[in-house]
Amino acid sequence: MRIRSVGHAVFAATMVALGILSFVKGDFTPVWAPVPKIVPARELLVWLCAGVSLACGIGLLFRRSAATAARALFALLVLWWLLFRLSQIFRAPATQDPWSGAAETAVMVAAAWVLYAWFTPEWDRRHLGFATGDRGLRGARMFYGLALIPFGIAHFTYLKETASLVPSWLPVHLFWAYFFGCTFLAAGAAILIGVYARLAAALSAVQLGLFTLLVWVPIVAAGSKSRFQWSEAILSCALTAGAWLVADSYRHSADLFPK
Repeated sequence: MRIRSVGHAVFAATMVALGILSFVKGDFTPVWAPVPKIVPARELLVWLCAGVSLACGIGLLFRRSAATAARALFALLVLWWLLFRLSQIFRAPATQDPWSGAAETAVMVAAAWVLYAWFTPEWDRRHLGFATGDRGLRGARMFYGLALIPFGIAHFTYLKETASLVPSWLPVHLFWAYFFGCTFLAAGAAILIGVYARLAAALSAVQLGLFTLLVWVPIVAAGSKSRFQWSEAILSCALTAGAWLVADSYRHSADLFPK
């Protein structure tokens, strides 16, 4: 076994779970969606993504296969982000959904990039130095920081919808929608400029985890049959795992509260 951190183990387990879920459903999991119906060989892509998720998730856990698995997962996620997420922004740059979708995939790209930087094969170090080692980690963190900005903006764009998701036992729902929108924006900015970046990454991961536990887990546990709600719950779990891994990449950085 080659477990670099708890976040590494959680992310790998998440990819395994997503792969199994995709095989069972015979469809894309939220991490790989949406893929338009008109895309050629769409069913083949379903099995490809399911297989990559499962194989790479397992491969990330073992010493001999970790580097290959990280490279393959990172490459496919980058390609997916370019083809199915970035392209949507160009088609509708003034709407929120394409930006949020791109940000969701960007978190997964950043997490896979961290693993690729950690387990970079020798050939990649020599020929792709800009994406490996410490430079690769910096790139992954910047990518993650950028992803947090649309998350924050979405809280204001969909203010009422966000407030409606706040647990009923919390008072002043609008306040929490505004508050967490601001914290996402602040965390993204902190990571991008490198001020309290480690703390910002850790807190953003905690925030995503709390959103998963306090919002989506109770909804699906109550027996929700909504495809949308289950999709969002699965996606939220995956984003939490990705954010956790990015936060783990700061373990050997400066203290949470630098002097």
